[in-house]
Amino acid sequence: MTCRTCGVPVLTQFASPDLVGAIVEDGLDPAEDPRWADSGAVSPAEYARWSGHLCGMTCLRMALGPGAPSLFALRDHALKYDAYTDADGVIKGLVYAPFARYVSEVHGLDAVVHRHLSPAGILDLLDEGRRVMASVHFGIRHPEQPAPGRGGHLVLLTSRTADGAGVHFHNPSGTTATTRAADLPSAVFERFFAGRGVSLPGGAQAG
Repeated sequence: MTCRTCGVPVLTQFASPDLVGAIVEDGLDPAEDPRWADSGAVSPAEYARWSGHLCGMTCLRMALGPGAPSLFALRDHALKYDAYTDADGVIKGLVYAPFARYVSEVHGLDAVVHRHLSPAGILDLLDEGRRVMASVHFGIRHPEQPAPGRGGHLVLLTSRTADGAGVHFHNPSGTTATTRAADLPSAVFERFFAGRGVSLPGGAQAG
């Protein structure tokens, strides 16, 4: 599915969009996703272990547009650049600096790490035609509720909202169509935002 307002693909980090809610909110084992192989994983077990950590790779897939490599192909390249760490059975990610180097060297994109980023700064980047992978709390899919925290999950901001005062973003763990491609006022977005991210050029195409 491609977003009608921004032209960017709307993708989830799980292979079956209709199962995202069951996986992230109801405890369904991702290994039971019947479309797991579409992710590029080698087995249901690998898919189940990694899929919950690949919000960043999903954002990159969306930014690359149609023809982007599979989710796990992107993960494999990112691992070679140490953009994820997998030690003692614990996956930690996404490490921004090596991720930016990977995106630059493999995909030819000018990725910029923003360690201190304000909502106003996001709007400036969007106005420059860039897209922003922003660190937010996954609870952003329920913006009507108090924010449980900030950071830990990545979404891709693609544009301002129609009124110019908010942000349009794609959420890899959105559980419905309206939370996968969402509009929020900047003040609401800020409640979930950790103040950091990575910007990518707009109009990127998979190489």
